[in-house]
Amino acid sequence: MAMRSAFLITMIIALAVAPAAFATDYTVGDDSGWKLGVNYTTWAEGKNFRVGDTIMFKYKSGAHNVMKVNGSDFQKCASSNETAVPLTTGNDVIPLATPGKKWYICTIGEHCFKGMKLVITVSGAEGSSTSAGTAAVSALRSCVSILTVMFAYKMIVG
Repeated sequence: MAMRSAFLITMIIALAVAPAAFATDYTVGDDSGWKLGVNYTTWAEGKNFRVGDTIMFKYKSGAHNVMKVNGSDFQKCASSNETAVPLTTGNDVIPLATPGKKWYICTIGEHCFKGMKLVITVSGAEGSSTSAGTAAVSALRSCVSILTVMFAYKMIVG
């Protein structure tokens, strides 16, 4: 009986954390990272950023930085928020916690004007997107949920 209880608890925990397992960790610029000479508009095309995902900016610390800005500041390549502090570690991880447009720039020298800027659109964790990838993940989540309940039932009932 104790084994069945332990299994049931394990299954409930697995079911609770299963959606988090489907989050995606993006490295901005992929292998190129965050640097001059990369087209970040092209990099972001076709990616389905969702709440729960993360983006990581990888670069040589001191050579670049990352500043989150609004849309108008993005166009001007400057932050109007005087209290904002840029990220500078070279391995800056940003969790995508809310849906909507997100804008990021490098504020060092003319880097932003030379293309070191990124805009992405983050959709909700369970958005209404009908892309094949989203549909597949949704179907997989449903299957995991059903199988978990079936195994738990089998362990309890025998």
